[in-house]
Parts: sequence; C-alpha cells; structure tokens
Amino acid sequence: MKSFSNRYMYIYSTVLVVVVAAILAIVSKVLSEPQNNNIRAEQMQMILQAANNKIDRAHAEQEYNKYITTELGVKANGEIVSRYTGGKLELGDVRPFFLNIKDECKKYKAGDADAVLPVFLYDKGDGEFIYVVPVRGIGLWDEIWGYVALKSDANTVENVVFDHAGETPGLGGNIKDDPSFPASFIGKTIFEGDDFVSVAVEKRAGKDEPHKVEALTGATLTSNGVSDMLKDGLEFYVPYFKSLKK
Repeated sequence: MKSFSNRYMYIYSTVLVVVVAAILAIVSKVLSEPQNNNIRAEQMQMILQAANNKIDRAHAEQEYNKYITTELGVKANGEIVSRYTGGKLELGDVRPFFLNIKDECKKYKAGDADAVLPVFLYDKGDGEFIYVVPVRGIGLWDEIWGYVALKSDANTVENVVFDHAGETPGLGGNIKDDPSFPASFIGKTIFEGDDFVSVAVEKRAGKDEPHKVEALTGATLTSNGVSDMLKDGLEFYVPYFKSLKK
C-alpha cells in the first residue's frame, strides 16, 4: 500500500479546502442576486397589496415603479431626510426602499433620534395618494410585520397586509392566512380628533367601533402583538402624518 507523507497530506488538505471555499464563494455569488431580487419583489408586492393592488410577484417591480411615485425617509419628528422620486435620489444618502426597517425600528425603540423609516406614496392617479408605511413587532413565537396603508387624509385605513415568522397555523397564523382579519381594519381610523389612538385588536370589539377590530380566536398573544405593533409602528409617523394636514 502506498503511503503518503504528512507534508503531502497537509498540502493536499489545504488545496482541497481552498478549492471548496472558492466553489462555495462562486455559488453564493451566483445565487445571491436572484435571492436579493426575490426579496425585493416580495417587499414591493406587499407594499402594493397594502394599497389594494393585488399584483403577482412576477410583475411586482414593474407595477411598483408605475404606482409608487415617491419614497420618503422620515424621522420620528416628521423631518424628511431622504426622497426618491422619478427614479432618482433627490435628497439624502440612502434610497428609502433600502432602509433596514428592522434595525431602524430597534434604534427608535432605543431612543435614537436619528432613526429613519420609509413612507411609500402610492399614486391613485386622481391627484390623491395612499401613504404606505411598515410596521414590525413580536407575536407569540417570533417576529410579525406588515404594511399599513392610509388614505389621503393620513387617518383612515385603506388596507393592511401582515406576515409572520412562526405563528401557529390556524390561530396566530391567521394574521396572514385569513383574509377577513386584515379586511377588518379597512375604514378604521388612527386619530381621534388630533390625538393619535391607533387601532386596537381586542376581544368582543364592535364592528362599528372606529379604532378597534375583533381579536383572532384562540390567538390572544398574537392579537396583542398586532395591537402593540400598530401602536408602536404608527406612532413613529404621527408628526409626519400631522404635517400633511396643515
């Protein structure tokens, strides 16, 4: 039997590791672009769905570029620090679409005044806009998130869309899977006069109550998570929304 020296084995192992690492790096690079494109298309699809544009993912980017005419980056004090419109970044250093919403929400909760979150303006074509904003929170098991669309009065809910990382199917998972749940938010309002009140998810909420929707059956903690997510997420935008009414 042919024997190999330790030096040979060391060189062979090193070359093998380098070759495998190079192959993995190439594969990762090749796959990363399609993955990033898919993530971007999914985000655009959710934004459009929040504005009642039920487009499939394959056409989401084309539809997004047609109807989302402006993206804004705003601070919690209502200051606009970035603006992307007409396919160009006119203000700021980062296109609002590419803001890391999860990280910016953490900064805001930690009291960082420099936190910036996006606002997406959906052009209805009649001189009015729908304002779409992201929200993030925690459900029973893991993260929950979504987009809230407000009518041109920056008060009345046009529509909402939710998603989750691991809520229980048939229970908390119904924030996404049961269309009647997001539909129950349509027409609700987030202000009582000049006061921000959000929309609460509660048991035995009356259908005619302007700031409440019925909680999911058997999913109290997920329902509470949605309530908190909306209150915390929309509160960030209150100064900006109020500026639209002046």
